[in-house]
Amino acid sequence: MQARDKQNYLASRKYNITQLVEELIVKYLPTELSERKRINDEETAEHSSLTKNVPIFVCTMAYPTVPCPLHVFEPRYRLMIRRSIETGTKQFGMCISDLQNGFADYGCMLYIRNLDYLPDGRSVVDTVGLKRFRVLRRGMKDGYFTADIEYLEDIQVEDEGEMKKLRELHDFVYNQACTWFQSLRNKFRSQILQHFGPMPQREENIQEMANGPAWCWWLLAVLPVDPRYQLTVLSMKSLKERLIKIQDILAYFSRDQSK
Repeated sequence: MQARDKQNYLASRKYNITQLVEELIVKYLPTELSERKRINDEETAEHSSLTKNVPIFVCTMAYPTVPCPLHVFEPRYRLMIRRSIETGTKQFGMCISDLQNGFADYGCMLYIRNLDYLPDGRSVVDTVGLKRFRVLRRGMKDGYFTADIEYLEDIQVEDEGEMKKLRELHDFVYNQACTWFQSLRNKFRSQILQHFGPMPQREENIQEMANGPAWCWWLLAVLPVDPRYQLTVLSMKSLKERLIKIQDILAYFSRDQSK
């Protein structure tokens, strides 16, 4: 097999079982086969869990509802992606790095929407953010990090008066966000739209989703803010506090642009 043919074969990920070899293994190596099957079943069950030993990709900030395209080339992450596909969950956690603990205390689950393998084994992975989580325990498996996690949900506002104030704040910050985005140069706006898509529309029920309005996360993803600051906002369970933080960021950039 020529080198190019071999690369295309590996990239296709379509392998056929050699029936004779399989029959020989079943006949002469039943103990080893049973042990390998047991290990495989345990790994599948482990990776199917979405709270225990969740595989963690340490790379960039990710947010609920926001696309997160990835170029995967490290063998450990290629293995991690393959296992996420094989278990059927098509999910893994994304965290930024942390010098002391390996990766941050908060992150976002990603869902694999599409996966393209390249001839040399690398892959281009199209993912989108799902739920936020907090890390409870860290681990490692076959070179990549894992974690026991708990999911985060916004605290619901029940009082009518507080809800009215929250909606007013929400609408005000949303309009600020639209103004800021429209004030950007056409080149920057085009780059953002190409990478992240259009800004989500304002939602009628701002407490309907456990992570709050989608436009907040889209805006946080496109704003040129230090990841540590973004991580603070990601960890918040109060929509009011999140909106205030976003408002502060927008006010800062608006002042900077007016100079």
